[in-house]
Amino acid sequence: MSVIPGAWRRTAAGAGLLAADGTVAPTIFAEMSAAAARTGAINLGQGFPDEDGPAEVLEAARSAIANGANQYPPGRGVPDLLEAISEHQRRFYGLDVDPGTEVIVTAGATEALTATLLALIDGPDDEVVVFEPYYDSYAAAVALAGARLRTVPLHAPGFQPDLDRLAATVTDRTRVILINDPHNPTGAVFERRVLEEVVRLAAQHDAVIVTDEVYEHLAFHGPHTPIATLPGAAERTLTISSAGKTFSTTGWKIGWVHGPAALITAVLTVKQYLTYVNGSPFQPAIAVGLRLDDAYFAVAAAALSRKHEILGEGLRSAGFTVHAPQGGYFTVADATALGGADAAAFCRSLPERAGVVAIPLTAFVSEAHRGEYRGLVRFAACKRVDVLEEAAARLASFAA
Repeated sequence: MSVIPGAWRRTAAGAGLLAADGTVAPTIFAEMSAAAARTGAINLGQGFPDEDGPAEVLEAARSAIANGANQYPPGRGVPDLLEAISEHQRRFYGLDVDPGTEVIVTAGATEALTATLLALIDGPDDEVVVFEPYYDSYAAAVALAGARLRTVPLHAPGFQPDLDRLAATVTDRTRVILINDPHNPTGAVFERRVLEEVVRLAAQHDAVIVTDEVYEHLAFHGPHTPIATLPGAAERTLTISSAGKTFSTTGWKIGWVHGPAALITAVLTVKQYLTYVNGSPFQPAIAVGLRLDDAYFAVAAAALSRKHEILGEGLRSAGFTVHAPQGGYFTVADATALGGADAAAFCRSLPERAGVVAIPLTAFVSEAHRGEYRGLVRFAACKRVDVLEEAAARLASFAA
């Protein structure tokens, strides 16, 4: 079979991985992580911590395994975790979530996003509006679902969208407005006026708001504001989050989505035929995590903010122009002054030249707009302080 038909082709094309000859390239994350392994470079590309999460959460998982939580959990999720998610949303945001009908546990936020898009998109005329740059799975999932991706650009230094551009992009064809806040890869936290405009446009055009809030506890300059808390938003919003970033357990893949019961039923209808269920012993452990004292969440955000400061200081010393993040794992820096006007080529050479791995921001941008982000590079700050200091020293030596 010379050409293998199927949805995989449009998925790969949506993610920018399908070449003209039909071959599929590896993701930039796989490519750069392989470069780190090959060269011994410090991997500040992929966003995973190199330190374990809170001891009580890890111990809860061990205890669950020892006590027999090793078979299929209920399809919606372990009841105690569903209850803990509901408690968490009420405790931090004043949101009332029915644990029995308005929340499901997923295989990380990525499955929640994919199941949601597959559930809500009904055909090739449907459109999904996202802010660009965007987390790479968004474009792949939209393409898999057979919809059209429409983007609204975010530009340095503030990475806030132009509201007129947003209003012009959202139309009656818009099925979903997908918002990631705090934002990966830029580190932006969207201003309230942006959230309010998203709600207004969604109501005007009868769209569903899907919000990816995996960095909700890693906002640095004030508490996170879920879009579902805004007037008129809750009845049309699906809120997605996960445990991986909050508790440094990215490999456990425990996520969730909550919203109106009818929308959750639609998502569950698809999700149950994807992974069915997942992570039985990890679900009660994450319930423990969500019930930790407020101090844990405050300290986690402060510690990551300090890591960004260390990384940012090192990048500035090396000659980068740094766009300090407001939240999340990543710092964006402009490498143009260091010969990095083509960030993709710059990042591919960096492991050999400097012993550090980073990701070009163009990996998160549709092909038509890559020229607007050519000199920007994303570095992960979610590493040990000594690792960040060594990376900064290597970059400074490289630039000297």
